[in-house]
Amino acid sequence: MELDEKLRTQADPQVETSTEASVSPVDIQENVAPVSKQTKEEIIERLKEIDKDACNASKQELDSLKQNFYKLHKAEQENARKAFINEGGEADKFIPDSDPLEKVFKEIMSSIKEKRNVMTEEIEQQKENNLKRKQEILERMKELTETQEDTNKIYNEFKQLQQEWNEIKLIPAPKVNELWKSYQLYTEKFYDMVKLNNEFREYDFKKNLEQKIHLCEAAEKLADEPDAVSAFYQLQKLHQEFRNIGPVAKDLRESVWARFKAASTVVNRRHQQHFEQLKEKEQQNLDQKTVICEIVESMEYDTFRTFNDWDTKTKEVLALQAKWKTIGYAPQKQNVKIFERFRAACDEFFKRKAAFYKSIKESMNENLEKKKALCEKAEALKDSTEWKETAEILTQLQKEWKTIGPVAKKHSESIWKRFISACDYFFEQKNNATSSQHQAEKENLKKKEEVVKKLTSLETEELTDEEISDQVHALIKEWNSIGHVPFKEKDRLYNEFHTAVDKLFSKLNLSASENKLNSFKLKISKGNNLHRDRERLVRTYESLKNDIQTYENNLGFLSLSSKSGNNLVAEINKKIEKLKGDLELVRQKIKAIDENLNQE
Repeated sequence: MELDEKLRTQADPQVETSTEASVSPVDIQENVAPVSKQTKEEIIERLKEIDKDACNASKQELDSLKQNFYKLHKAEQENARKAFINEGGEADKFIPDSDPLEKVFKEIMSSIKEKRNVMTEEIEQQKENNLKRKQEILERMKELTETQEDTNKIYNEFKQLQQEWNEIKLIPAPKVNELWKSYQLYTEKFYDMVKLNNEFREYDFKKNLEQKIHLCEAAEKLADEPDAVSAFYQLQKLHQEFRNIGPVAKDLRESVWARFKAASTVVNRRHQQHFEQLKEKEQQNLDQKTVICEIVESMEYDTFRTFNDWDTKTKEVLALQAKWKTIGYAPQKQNVKIFERFRAACDEFFKRKAAFYKSIKESMNENLEKKKALCEKAEALKDSTEWKETAEILTQLQKEWKTIGPVAKKHSESIWKRFISACDYFFEQKNNATSSQHQAEKENLKKKEEVVKKLTSLETEELTDEEISDQVHALIKEWNSIGHVPFKEKDRLYNEFHTAVDKLFSKLNLSASENKLNSFKLKISKGNNLHRDRERLVRTYESLKNDIQTYENNLGFLSLSSKSGNNLVAEINKKIEKLKGDLELVRQKIKAIDENLNQE
């Protein structure tokens, strides 16, 4: 005899297991957008194949194909928008071209949707028909439990009703428990009424027990299944089989069901934990992405005044974009929003950068015209023999030159050479005309050559590093105290002096910062405008302090906002340490200028 054991319990196991997983596996899987390298053409071809058998199509695959198609579609529009802007167009006036593939895509998706809607209507109608037939079966079962006929005559009919009941699958969900309770009631009544041979009953119970124990073992093995989602779906099939097996001996019914239910609970708990862990990981990803957005949004654009400022910040933004790509998806409801927020922040950065470069380009063109005008004035004066008056005019032109901003790199060297050549030519002629000054420059030449020889000889002398360092600094000081040398000799002599000093500093294994500082101190002696250089260094010093403050602020809210932002924290700490080193070097340079100015 094969009656469903489930009917003798107080709850339907299929219903109970489904309540243990509060999140639908389909819903969770749809939160995770699959990565695809398909082209739009390949996606459309796959949709055409699905359209041929739309009723059996996977909703997950359809959603994935739709998402991937519009990712590609949006990427093409974004590239077209950037190209439009790069060609000089205004962003708010960009209108994307129509995409013929999008029209084909929508037509196929509409066809699939229509077919699936028809299928859904047919299924709902089938459920109603099944409900009606099961209600008829219950009514006949009720009649059989109340009949006075010989139970041996009605037994086969009752068995046929049970078999037909099990073959009917889908019914409206709200009616499931109600029907099962009625079915259980009439089945129990029938069993109480039927007087069967004890041996036959025990054989039937034994056979059912073996099958149910086998299902319990299969359910218990699912605890070791690596894929929690796959284990959950396999368990649903085992529950359906458990339903369709007849009863076991009364004293074993509760224990067998308890064993199967316990194994089900383990699988359901793993299934639930899997999606809880997935949610937690997505939340961590959202936290990291939020911090990255805040860093880009907190850019202090008013402090970016040079190409170097923008270049440094561009590298930082690109690094953050690269970091973003390594972080997984955020929760589905926030994933698109957080990406739009990050893209908007990046777009704002590059929009401002483009505006800066455009304004600088215009400014550079104006500066070039101003410097050309100064070149023409200097060239007109270079052959003058009015030494004093012309020298004052050219000196004033040089000062004016320094007040003019930079020009494009491709013009910078040539325009400077043109200007300085005219000035140098005049002053060289002036120096040649002033014999006493010329004689002094020759004496200075001999003194500086002697300094170079002393520096060179230090390379072979057996002295301690400290003694060498002291003598090198003494010779540098002596060099700086010596006046001008003949114009045509100054570059050669300076290069020899600088080479000798670099070799000695390299031998002393000085740090990179010390080498930079010593190199800077040597350049001071070449007659730079110290006041102008000092002002520039002070601005740099303040800018570095602001950068350090910004990074330290970012570091603060990074620690508060992110649960797993250790990599970002380490990167920002490293950046802060480098900036502090640069800050100290600038401070030492300012100190060196101040010492030089005091000597004057």
